[in-house]
Amino acid sequence: MTRDNIPMSDSYSAKSTRNKVIALIIGVLVVDQFVKILVKTHMSIGETIPVLGNWFLIHFVENKGMAFGVVWGGAAGKIALTLFRMIAVGVLCYVIRIMIRKEMSTGFILAIGLITAGAAGNIFDSAFYGLLFSESTYANVMVPGSGVAEVLPKEGGYAPFLMGSVVDMLYFPVIDTTWPQWLPIWGGQHFTFFRPIFNVADSAITCGVFWILLFHRKSLKAL
Repeated sequence: MTRDNIPMSDSYSAKSTRNKVIALIIGVLVVDQFVKILVKTHMSIGETIPVLGNWFLIHFVENKGMAFGVVWGGAAGKIALTLFRMIAVGVLCYVIRIMIRKEMSTGFILAIGLITAGAAGNIFDSAFYGLLFSESTYANVMVPGSGVAEVLPKEGGYAPFLMGSVVDMLYFPVIDTTWPQWLPIWGGQHFTFFRPIFNVADSAITCGVFWILLFHRKSLKAL
């Protein structure tokens, strides 16, 4: 028995894969935005909450650029980057659709889904956070609660469409030390590993990329 000339087993397989990808993308977006909104509405810029001693911290920062706080090209670069991300997400959604039709590896499709979800999560910050929130600032120690953003402020948001900042908060300074004085060039300098501060969306992109490189390089060549 067939439907649209596709065997029922194949149709079911494609539908199952599609549902898994949709669930994964929605799940990543929900978790990513929940964490970002929670941080933005409860913390001021630079505020830190220890999770696992000094190894894992929630440290609130915002960036106007790429993943892991990289900044490029000022305002024009910011708009160009956001538009590029939107186009990239559209292309990735199309690629996922094609891969499902070709019945490619479910793991490979899910890895692409992770990358898509991560890119979409940061797009939402850039596109809408400037309209939805007041500006997050450093706290004034004399004013409790200062520096924390307000949702839908009466005076309007802190930035126009596409000009919002991406919220980052995951910080893993596993090694935080000073190089010994006898070491050439770097002696006496402060050293932190891992220095970048990132978010759930960045993590999804990174996991998706490593998943592909470790397990699906052959599938990547087949695209």
